[in-house]
Amino acid sequence: MRSKEEAQDYRYFPDPDLLPLVLDPAWVKAIEDSLPELPDPKKARLQSQYGLSAYDAGVLVGEQARADFFEAAAKGRDAKLVANWVTNDLAARLTAANLDIEDSPIGAAEIADLVKLIEDGVISSKIAKDVFERMWAGEGAPAEIVEKQGLMQVSDTGELETIIDGLIAANPAQAESVKEKPQAIGWFVGQVMKATGGKANPGAVNQLLKAKLGI
Repeated sequence: MRSKEEAQDYRYFPDPDLLPLVLDPAWVKAIEDSLPELPDPKKARLQSQYGLSAYDAGVLVGEQARADFFEAAAKGRDAKLVANWVTNDLAARLTAANLDIEDSPIGAAEIADLVKLIEDGVISSKIAKDVFERMWAGEGAPAEIVEKQGLMQVSDTGELETIIDGLIAANPAQAESVKEKPQAIGWFVGQVMKATGGKANPGAVNQLLKAKLGI
């Protein structure tokens, strides 16, 4: 099998003392069937099935337990968002605590519940960071923490409109500048978030601001 076997300078020749090896196809098939899903096929499947990037899929399949954790958490959830939590926030916490994912104090079901709260608009991604830290500290399930700490996202358009109207009235020059430079709307978004303690729904805030400022 060596590439040099045919080279004259090396004068290799097949070993005459090796007996032919005949393998039972059924035995080979049984071994194949007993093997777990290998990394490369798993990486390709995670990309096609969950729409993950090659990088995220590669990180997940680097450890069997991590890939299993991800798939358990991703059932019925935004897989890309789940992957972000597993490969970033959770991975960083586990590394800092010198823990394997099997020993994680936060389970796959809890990550799935946290992502659901984000998907449903109950909390923002920023608030989710705080919820995650409280989950790690053992304060309970995501929904319990959100309820107990009053972390629900503010999506009430009436409440948000009142805040936005006040900001526009107090900052007319800033409001005019947004019409010329739409990217300046970020200042108003930041002020609304500050007024609501970071609980305002960013999507609702942007939509209301654009309507109020005429952009």
